[in-house]
Amino acid sequence: MSGERATPEAEGEEREQRKLDVKKLVAVIPPPSALMGRRQGQAREKRIRLRYCPDVSPEQAKISSRLAKELGITEFVEMTVAGRKRFRFKVVIDDTVPYDYIFVNPDLMRQYGIADNSMCTIRRG
Repeated sequence: MSGERATPEAEGEEREQRKLDVKKLVAVIPPPSALMGRRQGQAREKRIRLRYCPDVSPEQAKISSRLAKELGITEFVEMTVAGRKRFRFKVVIDDTVPYDYIFVNPDLMRQYGIADNSMCTIRRG
């Protein structure tokens, strides 16, 4: 048993040195979003309300310009209702449509048994 003990000052310096090394290592690690290669800030899909609008033709759907920009929708939109029924519409971008709604033809939706004001998931088609 030797009587060599580190002084409190030496122990403090050693701990501080280890702490600095860990901080340097963490600074080198990229964020998870950079590792996955995803674009930051752009969502892939969004859950919104489906509304009937008799002015819309059966092959079209109206969405707001803000929502279209957020999801990157330009030509087509894919809509899924209850995880089972999937539709693809030509998109009409309209600023009068509220942000969390998609307007579709009521006759087409009734034909498939989908009620007005149903929840649906939309994504770029």
